[in-house]
Amino acid sequence: MPLSADQRSVMFIDYLSVEQVYPFDLPKIADITIERYCSRTGERLSVSQPGVKYEGSHSTSISIRVDGRKLIIQGNPSAVDRLDNLFGYQTVEQCVAVYNRILANLRDEAGNPVHMPMLSKCTRLEFMQAPASRVIRKKREGASGTIQTVETTHRHTTVGDGMRITRIDLTTNRAVGQGNEFQYVSSLSTQRAGYKPGHLYEDGCTVDWQARDQYRKAYIKAKAIAKFLLPKARRNFGDDSPEVKYLRDLIAYCDANGVVRMEQELKREYLLREGLCWWGLFDESRFQTIHNAFLKIDDRLKVTAMDFETISDHLISEGVVKDVRAANTTAMYAINWMTGKAKFDFTKRSIQTHRARLRRIGIDIANPCDALKVRPVVHVASREVIPVDVLPIPTWYRRPNHLQVAA
Repeated sequence: MPLSADQRSVMFIDYLSVEQVYPFDLPKIADITIERYCSRTGERLSVSQPGVKYEGSHSTSISIRVDGRKLIIQGNPSAVDRLDNLFGYQTVEQCVAVYNRILANLRDEAGNPVHMPMLSKCTRLEFMQAPASRVIRKKREGASGTIQTVETTHRHTTVGDGMRITRIDLTTNRAVGQGNEFQYVSSLSTQRAGYKPGHLYEDGCTVDWQARDQYRKAYIKAKAIAKFLLPKARRNFGDDSPEVKYLRDLIAYCDANGVVRMEQELKREYLLREGLCWWGLFDESRFQTIHNAFLKIDDRLKVTAMDFETISDHLISEGVVKDVRAANTTAMYAINWMTGKAKFDFTKRSIQTHRARLRRIGIDIANPCDALKVRPVVHVASREVIPVDVLPIPTWYRRPNHLQVAA
């Protein structure tokens, strides 16, 4: 298959959830509205509407919801009007252009045009104080009643005049070589991401690392296309359709390159803490820096299972230890961990030292040893096929229509 030499895979955005508050009431997009009133004063507090779905393609939909003056949009802009999203949009601006195009063509349930305002960048932030009361009840000794004390504190909230990002998924296609996908994903599960251990799925196609503010995963892309996209295309278009043939070509292309998808979901809490939520008021290149830190998870995947002598030699060749005696002692801990013959007390300084040495060559004796996960990955021999951002885009690949989106 011919390839475009000037096109390379890079980090792109796989999912984007945004919201924006406007200084006016938004148009109705549904026949049903939910209004909230104060039962004491009769004052109308808020108005919200059920969300609507924009069917962007055969594999995804965009959710649009109006809550008073707040507009909320969630979905995968890289998959809109496309059969796949192996390669997608690389900037927030391109994704927002897709959302704005959807808003410009939005119609209500009766088919009438909805004049929805566009998403825009922030130009300033305002800080507001929201009072919050806290009631503490104490019982006084010898008294028949209780004393009620009210302490008033203030929460600082930030309000912007533009779009706020509440979730963003960063993605990179990694080529590990044909036939190496299962071994690579399995070996990734032996590593920790942000102090979180990896969880290998039963089918061996996916590994993930779950945290409160981030969610990371790696999976075999060809298997995902065959499992989720191909059956839908066969139902919608038929087995002999050009769409099904295109997806089968895409599966063969991913198999030939050993494509493993590396995805990182940044949640609301993380974006707020890192100052990455208000679009237009931060340097977007920071997303690449954050994603690069996740992609380095395989830096120590040179060896994940070796015999006694190989572990000793590798500890010396990597400069972890300087003499054979120290290497043999540390290697014995790895052998005991693999065979399950020992339980380690990680409060002891000596155990911590041996664990630190082994972690430098990709072995963590603090994790449970799973025979399915601990298998050799010839990383040294396959460096030329496991780099990041070098997956060529085939000339027959159906790219996103940047010109239409930009217009």
